[in-house]
Amino acid sequence: MIKTTAIALLVLGVIGLVLGLPGVFGTNLVNISPWALSIGGLIFFLSGTSMLKTRRDTDEIHS
Repeated sequence: MIKTTAIALLVLGVIGLVLGLPGVFGTNLVNISPWALSIGGLIFFLSGTSMLKTRRDTDEIHS
């Protein structure tokens, strides 16, 4: 469950960065503020990568 959430955050972060960074440095790809997309994408990307690095998946049942 944790790994799935981390991958979802990572993908959302990459999408936000891909759509936001070109708007910061040049042409807008969407009508939303490029700074908001870039900052949100960076936050999601960093939280997803840190969850993948530090968390263990707790769906395993030890008997």
